[in-house]
Amino acid sequence: MEEYLRNKITQLRINKGLSEYQLSYELGHSRGYINNISSGKSMPSMNEFFAICNYFGITPSEFFDEQHERPELLSRAIKEIQSLSDDDILLLLSIIERIST
Repeated sequence: MEEYLRNKITQLRINKGLSEYQLSYELGHSRGYINNISSGKSMPSMNEFFAICNYFGITPSEFFDEQHERPELLSRAIKEIQSLSDDDILLLLSIIERIST
């Protein structure tokens, strides 16, 4: 579990184009905070884990969803879809069905 947590944080950080230092700073921590997590020297507290999920715009459930490599993109897409009208959602579904076959 610890290795999964470290790897997932690293993956999310890289996908967003952040260095370990930048992510540490964005989360309000010292320069080596994320490096310590990535290297296995420490683990985030539950509050910090929730802060990391919040920073990346994902839920803890999405964080642990192994079926999707980019949960932050899926989460963004779902939020945008929720604001569409029923007609627009149907149109989007037809486009998705067309390109996925």
